Amino acid sequence: MQPLRFPVTVIMQRTALENRWADERWDAVAVELEDPTAPGPDRVPTRAADSSATAVRWRCPGHEIELHPVEAEGYYLNLSAREPKVFVLWRMADPGDATEDATEDDAELRARPLIVTVSYHEAGRFLDVGEQVDAVPMPVALLKAMESFIAVHYRPEPRKKVKRNELYEGEDRRRGDPSGGHDR
Repeated sequence: MQPLRFPVTVIMQRTALENRWADERWDAVAVELEDPTAPGPDRVPTRAADSSATAVRWRCPGHEIELHPVEAEGYYLNLSAREPKVFVLWRMADPGDATEDATEDDAELRARPLIVTVSYHEAGRFLDVGEQVDAVPMPVALLKAMESFIAVHYRPEPRKKVKRNELYEGEDRRRGDPSGGHDR
């Protein structure tokens, strides 16, 4: 089965800091859905119009959110949260990684988004291995598409009834004797 795909643009922000240990802080601050009928996006990041003196934003187009049926539980957990999020995995680019098509606008963009997901499980796996992941608000159109996807693909596992001492059944708890210690 083909995954359901949504083209998105990630908005990255560099905030200048007055700190003796760091000059700047990078964050993913938003994700916007792209128009799937529009011609293919130019994949070069560009400086956003809403930049200020202390915070500069870049639009990083050309990313996709994919919905896979095997991740349906992770999507369900995200939607059942008070504020559903989109998770952006990003890394700092090495100074020597300048691309040939780099423009003056992205000369200072060093934080590059790599993966965009809406699964709690997938974001958790990224965090477990030490990746940088930021959570940003989910666009309403994506929220509606996820609700219908979950309705089709998510089935909670049935609860198992567990008896209180089922673990120790047939074993004397004090001695670990499988006969129950009754044959003396």
